[in-house]
Amino acid sequence: MPPIHNDWLAPLSAEFKKPYYKNLHQFILKEYNSFKVFPDPDDIFNAFHFTPLGSVKVVILGQDPYHGKGQAHGLCFSVKPHVSIPPSLENIYQELQDDLGCFIPNNGYLEKWARQGVLMLNTVLTVRAHKANSHREKGWEEFTDAAIRAVNELDKPIVYILWGRPAQGKKSMLNNPKHLVLEAPHPSPFSASRGFFGSRPFSKTNAFLEENGETPIDWQIENQ
Repeated sequence: MPPIHNDWLAPLSAEFKKPYYKNLHQFILKEYNSFKVFPDPDDIFNAFHFTPLGSVKVVILGQDPYHGKGQAHGLCFSVKPHVSIPPSLENIYQELQDDLGCFIPNNGYLEKWARQGVLMLNTVLTVRAHKANSHREKGWEEFTDAAIRAVNELDKPIVYILWGRPAQGKKSMLNNPKHLVLEAPHPSPFSASRGFFGSRPFSKTNAFLEENGETPIDWQIENQ
């Protein structure tokens, strides 16, 4: 796993020294040596590399990475260029079009969002190929909770977009009165019709940022 060098290091450095993280590190090394695991090791911390803590304006919480070949690259809901767009992201794009009129792009690569301050964080950062949730409860949740707490302590307006029950389970950690929490069902095909469609998270996020003197997010992903 590549080290974290930017301003995330200060709030997260204590985690690297804790027993749970040492156990997690040993588990991850064994998994990568024994099985096909996603994402590539150099991509595990991309959410932190692409979005420094001081740049965070929005947090989108996912669960664990995509477990198909070539999909995951360290940002929740995002896939590498030239990889088929997963169904949940198709629904996100549909809501984005309905909400802000953005055209639906031909790719699912969301680095543009991350570079604007959208922390796209899965609560579990690795997964064994074709085995969803296979690295659940191995220690990643404690690590990403520390990251969520660090964002919660920031003294500036931040929007949390919590899609689905696992993400909404983090709501109790979010007690900063300067922040906004948006909740909706998960965008997966199994639940999107239960209130994800029509929830308008993108326009609500930008309205809140603008009201608080922040530059809104340009949510349009370009074609490749």
